Amino acid sequence: MATKIRLARGGSKKRPHYAIVLSDSRMPRDGRFLEKLGTYDPMLAKDDENRVKMNLDRIKELLATGAQPTDRVARFLEAAGVLAKKTRANPKKAVPGKQMAERAAKKAARAAAPAEE
Repeated sequence: MATKIRLARGGSKKRPHYAIVLSDSRMPRDGRFLEKLGTYDPMLAKDDENRVKMNLDRIKELLATGAQPTDRVARFLEAAGVLAKKTRANPKKAVPGKQMAERAAKKAARAAAPAEE
């Protein structure tokens, strides 16, 4: 059975609260899970210690037996020091969008016009 460590959404509309769970990869996101491993509350401040709570010892055991964390849970584990940091390639991050490039070109043209006079 392929197992995943992932987030299961709870809470009400516009007030999300997530449980970090171990589940079969074929189960739905909020469906049946095997074990609850922690919680994540995105409504709390980023520096709040209660924002992400995890049972790290149990998670380490599960990772050793082959459980795969999702991308978001992997980021939590990297922040906690359980997993090594991955370098993520996002080549388009620094490239401005089409509208921003047009605005920058217009601004540069306006700045060059008074200098020519």
